[in-house]
Amino acid sequence: MTVNTDARTDDFTDIYDLGAPIADTKAPDVDVSQRWDTRRFEAKLVNPANRRKLKVIIVGTGLAGASAAATLGEAGYHVTSFCYQDSPRRAHSIAAQGGINAAKNYRNDGDSIYRLFYDTVKGGDFRSRESNVYRLAQVSVEIIDQCVAQGVPFAREYGGLLDNRSFGGVQVSRTFYARGQTGQQLLIGAYQAMERQVAAGTVVNHTRHEMLEVIVADGRARGVIVRDMVTGEIESHFADAVVLATGGYGNVFFLSTNAMGSNVTATWRAHRKGAYFGNPCYTQIHPTCIPVSGDYQSKLTLMSESLRNDGRIWVPKKAGDDRPVSQIPEDERDYYLERQYPSFGNLVPRDIASRAAKYVCDEGRGVGPGGLGVYLDFADAIARLGRKTVEAKYGNLFDMYAQITGEDPYETPMRIYPAVHYTMGGLWVDYDLQSSIPGLFVAGEANFSDHGANRLGASALMQGLADGYFVLPNTLANYLADGPYEPVDESHPAAVEAKQEVTDRIEKLLSINGTRTVDSFHRELGTIMWEYCGMARTEGGLLKAIELIRELRTEFWRNVKVTGVNEDLNQTLERAGRVADFIDLGELMCIDALHRRESCGGHFRVESQTEDGEALRQDDDFAYVAAWEFGGDGGKPVLHKEALIYQNVEMKQRSYK
Repeated sequence: MTVNTDARTDDFTDIYDLGAPIADTKAPDVDVSQRWDTRRFEAKLVNPANRRKLKVIIVGTGLAGASAAATLGEAGYHVTSFCYQDSPRRAHSIAAQGGINAAKNYRNDGDSIYRLFYDTVKGGDFRSRESNVYRLAQVSVEIIDQCVAQGVPFAREYGGLLDNRSFGGVQVSRTFYARGQTGQQLLIGAYQAMERQVAAGTVVNHTRHEMLEVIVADGRARGVIVRDMVTGEIESHFADAVVLATGGYGNVFFLSTNAMGSNVTATWRAHRKGAYFGNPCYTQIHPTCIPVSGDYQSKLTLMSESLRNDGRIWVPKKAGDDRPVSQIPEDERDYYLERQYPSFGNLVPRDIASRAAKYVCDEGRGVGPGGLGVYLDFADAIARLGRKTVEAKYGNLFDMYAQITGEDPYETPMRIYPAVHYTMGGLWVDYDLQSSIPGLFVAGEANFSDHGANRLGASALMQGLADGYFVLPNTLANYLADGPYEPVDESHPAAVEAKQEVTDRIEKLLSINGTRTVDSFHRELGTIMWEYCGMARTEGGLLKAIELIRELRTEFWRNVKVTGVNEDLNQTLERAGRVADFIDLGELMCIDALHRRESCGGHFRVESQTEDGEALRQDDDFAYVAAWEFGGDGGKPVLHKEALIYQNVEMKQRSYK
């Protein structure tokens, strides 16, 4: 299908169709502070004896998946868990560095559940659902107690109390942390809780298994098709409900801070079966990552946002100044975030810090190879606090930077540049975390629900554990109370069809025998996405991207080379299936970004900005969630709008100045 790339004033009806509006009907119609308690009380319960008759499949073993498996297993349900890694502990949650937010107000600095709620809604640029965000803030205080009881070694002050630090977009200290390894420690806590249930027999974990299809029988999600990644065997598994906790899709850009195995296949397969995809264009570009160093790279490395507590970001005041950093005097340095945003300084939200870095580099003031970098300088912090204190806070992060770059950040400033890190979009879910497919629940980064157009730092771990430990066990029970459902096995037509679809797709990939590698297609897709759907987006660029992606899809299915066979360990085959799904997702992301003619959070349309280059929302036209329905192979996606209604927070232009 040819795309009209001329300047357009229409609604792009040749690219997508408009469907009926949708709404979240699960959140009770009471004051926002009472909704979660009311929902838990109104939800149906399952008594302990009946829980033993019910089965739940959970795909993914990161913070959301592992905590859900542990909690549901502890409750007595039969849980079957899948991950593509060789151990649940290798889920990408383990890479999270900086911390986890909670409204404990231990610092007595004015924090509260409402302030965390407000900061999160504002940080998301007023494009998230009030009900879900307030619940997240409520549950945050319980998460910390749960993790401390598990033995998670959070940092403590001299007197033994839990320590806090600040993250972007807030003016209080509410982030709990374990040095620069918070995700690792939290995941080990969830993992050991899950393994306890494995030992008790309530959870069965399948490693090295990749979900390739969801089984929707009689209108409900009843199982999954998985591939044993060692033997190639295609297996069918069945349950009364399915939970997807498979993370985000940042690797659509090829270069990102995500683990290289992170992919969209589980959620994309569910999308094709009827699950709406919410706000796919909302992607987060993290401002503090180690810059790209060459075309040979296959991933990027995050440097924790926590470094912005003590590190100062600057560039030379003059364009083209390539002097060594030691030769640039203080009065010739531009601490541009402190200058532009005096109230928040270096701790502005990620989308704002990333765009600011892009602007100064576009002006020719960037540092390092290609001028794509800014300095993150700890000289003042070391002088003020002493090197030992800085080492205690950030030592492992400094060591990691030194090992990757060969530079000593204690002696010379780090060089950083924005990179893809997180995706706020995901499968659309209601207040119960149920997708548009009954019985299919989605948790953590895989759903769209909590962060709007921009996630604040240290909120991903909060959401993952909130969903797994506290939300799903309540809302899933409400659904399962009507079960057990009619038995479904491999003979059911839906199961036969799903398995055949997987087999046919694998056979097709293996039979093409073209001349181009899978990675070459992935890298080309990433270049298109970064160029036209990255930090700055334009109508013309997005229209061009859609055309290029469609051409790339045609070339992929004509000329990709997948070596080996299915009946063996075959990483090329694994990557080929994932890249095929990334190509389809990339097109939908560009269509979503094209239709949203406003700037909000991480979605920056050049045509919609303030005089000083900030994101300019268009609330009259775009205060809604864009939930996309799959339109069939070769068909147009269908847009369903969920209106965002704010009763507790006033919608206004964000300001961090």
